[in-house]
Amino acid sequence: MGEIPNQSPDDQSPEDQGPEPVVLTVCTTCRPEGSDPEAPRPGRILADRLAGSALPEGVTVRGVECLSACKRSCTLHLSGGPARWGYIYGDLDPDAHLDEILAGAAAYASTEDGFVPWRERPVVFRKQSIARIPPVSMPSVALTPTQAPGAQTEDTPDTPALQSAKD
Repeated sequence: MGEIPNQSPDDQSPEDQGPEPVVLTVCTTCRPEGSDPEAPRPGRILADRLAGSALPEGVTVRGVECLSACKRSCTLHLSGGPARWGYIYGDLDPDAHLDEILAGAAAYASTEDGFVPWRERPVVFRKQSIARIPPVSMPSVALTPTQAPGAQTEDTPDTPALQSAKD
């Protein structure tokens, strides 16, 4: 019998490499409306606390300057590669939600597709979801192209230009 050669990580198939790493991306710049602009931002506090926590295996945390969800201040994006669903959560409280976020990240990391059944999600992930983002690998729904009302097509003549007030 021949020996099985050692494989480098580059030689392994995606199934052999295990799941994609999970990333908790936290907005560090948003703040609740009416809060002191000089006070530490809740997202920065949350990101720092997550970074100092015992993160679940395969989970990392990173801070970014904007997730563009300012009205839902203290926001994070939970992602895990092109085959998993992604989630955006807002209205988070670094003092009240840290343990639930860690539990939710652990549950998410244990899935292949990022889908944790609703009843198994921490309450903060059930109640404060902003968006669920489909995996890149998910097939799209068949679309039937239609024109928006009032849209011009190549068959429609151009609308005459408005005449100037001088005419």
